[in-house]
Amino acid sequence: MILCLRKFESFFYFSKSYAMKSLIRIDKDKCKLCYSCVRVCPSKAIRVKDGFAEIIESRCIHCGSCFTVCSQNAVKYYDSKEDVKELLKSPQKVAAIVAPSISGEFNDISDYRSFVSMIKAIGFDYVNEISFGVDLVAFQYEKLFKNFNGKYYFTANCPPVIYYIEKFYPELIDNLAPIISPMYATAKTIKELYGEDVRVVHISPCIAAKKDVLRVTDSNLKIDAVLTYIELRELFKEFNITETSVDYSEFDEPIGNKGSLFPINRGMLQAVDINEDLLTARIICTEGRDNFLQVIKEFKENAKIKQHIDLFYCDGCIMGPGTSKKGDKFLRRTLVINYVEKRLKTLNKNKWIKDITRFENSINFKKSFNRDDDQRAQKPSDDDLNSVLVELGRDKSRDILSCGACGYETCTTFAVAICNGFATLEMCPTYSYEKMNDYVDEMATINKILSETKEALIKSEQRARDEELSAKQLSNTVTSMLQKIPLATVIVDKNLKILHSNESFIRLLGKETRDASMVVPDLIGMDLKTLVPFYKMFASILFTGEQSIARDEEFKNKVLNISVFSIKKNEIVGGVIRDMEHPEVQKDEVIERAKEVIRENLEVVQQIAYLLGESSSKTEKILHSIIKAYQTDDNN
Repeated sequence: MILCLRKFESFFYFSKSYAMKSLIRIDKDKCKLCYSCVRVCPSKAIRVKDGFAEIIESRCIHCGSCFTVCSQNAVKYYDSKEDVKELLKSPQKVAAIVAPSISGEFNDISDYRSFVSMIKAIGFDYVNEISFGVDLVAFQYEKLFKNFNGKYYFTANCPPVIYYIEKFYPELIDNLAPIISPMYATAKTIKELYGEDVRVVHISPCIAAKKDVLRVTDSNLKIDAVLTYIELRELFKEFNITETSVDYSEFDEPIGNKGSLFPINRGMLQAVDINEDLLTARIICTEGRDNFLQVIKEFKENAKIKQHIDLFYCDGCIMGPGTSKKGDKFLRRTLVINYVEKRLKTLNKNKWIKDITRFENSINFKKSFNRDDDQRAQKPSDDDLNSVLVELGRDKSRDILSCGACGYETCTTFAVAICNGFATLEMCPTYSYEKMNDYVDEMATINKILSETKEALIKSEQRARDEELSAKQLSNTVTSMLQKIPLATVIVDKNLKILHSNESFIRLLGKETRDASMVVPDLIGMDLKTLVPFYKMFASILFTGEQSIARDEEFKNKVLNISVFSIKKNEIVGGVIRDMEHPEVQKDEVIERAKEVIRENLEVVQQIAYLLGESSSKTEKILHSIIKAYQTDDNN
């Protein structure tokens, strides 16, 4: 019971570890937006958004082309090394099933028996080559091709081929050969030989295999993790395992025959000597991204293609995205062939036939496919499509460039992708270039406006400085004038705080105030209420908003004539205070009072004059003479 629980927990962990994550992702910090990944993606699963490339997970077929072409190492795929190390710590036996292309990858290792031992040194209990699974599957294809009954098939050994047809040509799903791939056939033989609780790790050149193993629900075919050759090299380095640190070791049984040719073109067909004669054979063998796309399209559109198609996305598994980058294709091809020739010399043919017979009858080779993953772009309305073409500047047939720089065959298919949200306008270099020119022109205009605005601001600032200087000079002049006026003046704000006072005002208030002005120049900021009792006149003008009031007040045994007037309604008021006992003030006051007597008496005199005639004239002369005499005496 405990063992079963452990098996379930381990299965759940390694399935969950990346089932809910994107297998391939793009590091935005490293992405330079060179569009290499956009152009190479066969399913148009990469779009540029907010200045960065991002993967549309639902459309991705996990072919790994974006990882291969990215010069900035911005594209990453799920790393399974930690999962594998956890598996190796488990109590169950762990088997590594190795793709035959490994001999082409490790050209730095002189003998295949060395890397078998190196893999075991990591901690694997068994190391098996998938070539035996290839042999088993090849026999199934031989039967299918001989009894096809007029229906032609695609081989289903390459996960990207399966995903692409499921997503974008679902009408061809029935043309996918319903046969499991060699890695699952190998996993089944391992479990039958060494026990169902054996854990299986697939060492592969294929990134898509990491996603494919999650689709399997049959525990007898279950593969627990997938290591790429790149990850295997990293484990060798981490554990310090080299060819010179291990002894030779052969692959564990069952041993395959010509299935080791699987990673190169037509390899699987040669495993069972399927007829390849051009006149009589009914099989097209092709590989590589461009051929992959073309043959599927033509097979759908042309009923005259009456042939089976052995199809791989990569240029043979020897060039899979999980291999070291910039590998030499034909060198790897040669290394695989040399390895097969060497190994076949020691093959026990009778034992191989016996094993083939045994497992051919015990394994269920039936495979099913996902029929609910249609990712074909929906046809947009003519208005929406034309709107996008107009925005792209492709509203006329002669303007349809179809340069392919965006990754799409034509501007129209690109516009359809935009309408479906699979692409953005910025992915068109021509559009981006035109927008950039428009932006440059706009920026030039803005810079011109800014330059003119700057000059206007400089002139305005100069005028403001001149006005400020004039105002300051005027203020100084007014202040100087107020200081020289013999009359006491004071200006206060709405809180009765002194804004200005002159020397006459300070002297009028007495010695204590003069002493205070030594500390507080001109008494600025002091409260008028603390200085004079007639502050209420100022408060009244502030409160009522009247223009002015005037009256006489006694202050320190003096009679003062106080005139208070509004400078800024309800905000600022000023006051002029005259000491009525001052000689100058008295003289002015006598003259003013005499004038007032004249004005008051003239009215009476004019009325009496009507009756008295010349008497009024004499009275007026006498009064004028008095005034004149007084003024003359004052001048003297």
